[in-house]
Amino acid sequence: MKLFVYSTLLLSLPTLSLFARPNIVFLFADDQRPDTIGAHGNEHIQTPHLDRLAASGLSFTRNYCAGSYSGAVCVASRSMLMTGRHWHRIKDTRNWEGLTTFPEHLAQAGYTTHAVGKWHNGKTTLARSFQTGTNLFIGGMSDHTKVPLQKLNRDGTLTAKKVGTRFSSTHFADAAIDFIQEQNSDAPYLLYVAFTAPHDPRNPPPSFRRLYYENRPPLPENFLPDHPFDNGHLYGKKRDESLAAHPRTKSVVSDQLCEYYGLITHLDTQVGRILDAVENSPAGENTIVIYTADHGLSVGSHGLLGKQNVYEHSMGAPLILSGPGIPQNQTTEAMTYILDLNRTIFELCGIPAPKGIDGADLTPLFKNPAASVRESLFLPFQDIMRAVRNERYKLHIYPKINHTLLFDLHTDPGEMNNLADDPAYSNQRAELFALMKSWQSRVGDPSPLQVDSPVPMEVDFSKIERSLDVWQPDWIREKYFDGRSRADHGSK
Repeated sequence: MKLFVYSTLLLSLPTLSLFARPNIVFLFADDQRPDTIGAHGNEHIQTPHLDRLAASGLSFTRNYCAGSYSGAVCVASRSMLMTGRHWHRIKDTRNWEGLTTFPEHLAQAGYTTHAVGKWHNGKTTLARSFQTGTNLFIGGMSDHTKVPLQKLNRDGTLTAKKVGTRFSSTHFADAAIDFIQEQNSDAPYLLYVAFTAPHDPRNPPPSFRRLYYENRPPLPENFLPDHPFDNGHLYGKKRDESLAAHPRTKSVVSDQLCEYYGLITHLDTQVGRILDAVENSPAGENTIVIYTADHGLSVGSHGLLGKQNVYEHSMGAPLILSGPGIPQNQTTEAMTYILDLNRTIFELCGIPAPKGIDGADLTPLFKNPAASVRESLFLPFQDIMRAVRNERYKLHIYPKINHTLLFDLHTDPGEMNNLADDPAYSNQRAELFALMKSWQSRVGDPSPLQVDSPVPMEVDFSKIERSLDVWQPDWIREKYFDGRSRADHGSK
């Protein structure tokens, strides 16, 4: 996309005049693994428009969701993004009482704020975060072909639901483009576009799934038929893990991966439409585009399907920034959180950040992508999983079963070779354990890292119940819940 590159990062100056401040277009995918963009190394997926965005900006290859207080990981991830706080420091997770959201803060500084797409954090927080919104979906998921849409009025009320007639990503792109084209003021704007793709149901338009049925990507290198131990989130009708039977077969995971990739490629097409609208707008050269996702997804990795785990594929998420003052076609391996975007947006807009937020400022990486903003990351999931990583090693702890994993991410990025019981790595294990305790103290995490009476770590998969949600279309129900084979459905 077209860029107006400043000789210095003028946007970081608090004295920047209102009308010189950049527009922000924030594009937010749902459940997108960090390894699903062509420009970031995946030669099996077609993402030409995200590749184009990466060529015009800075890609972050070690970007993470900071864990979750909920099995609906997107709820916690969005809470952290909006408030800029780690989830242990959001006392009121429903209403964010006492915390200012970043759109709210931008509006107070003179920005026009507009929301499109998914909002899974309640109507109260939506109404105080954004001035207006169109084609909004209030909830966690729906059939992509039947998404219920609403409009946010200036008085904070929502219109009646109207079921969309087009695919979800298309509806959201339509609304985003309309907003961009309607801007005729010199005042800067924040456009927040939260897609529901590639979250399941994995029902992309037929041509997009056929694209991958006919050109199948390989299974993840860390594919397993089932997870090898009880991670605390397997028993009890866990919705994401119900999307395929146990054991996971290669044919079923292959089909689901094709459908997942189809959702991403269709989403990419809609992102391209939005990028075109930005480029063709009068203020296009003064617009910063941010693309990220709320977290990743397993889709067969480690025998899992969902995001309720602390592996790299689920806690990681893509991140690309492009626009004035941001280097083009560059990559950084700095360890970042999605919630860092909160503070970073204030810096980009020349607005003082609220006190008490946890995120780091990522703008120093624009001048030096080889720099770092933190030396480690902490990834806590409810009270059942904990992980911490430094530059090279990553430690998992499962307190309910007193189980530990240690991985060398340089030689084993897929987290397949557990080094926790290898005496040669005892120093790394001890160092990371101490680092985890330090992080717990820093964010106020009271959860114990071991228990006196651990539950069995073995899993009896015959006792795991599957849960069929109401949003799956008929062909997915028949294919994955009625026991019919891939040969019967692979071309649908």
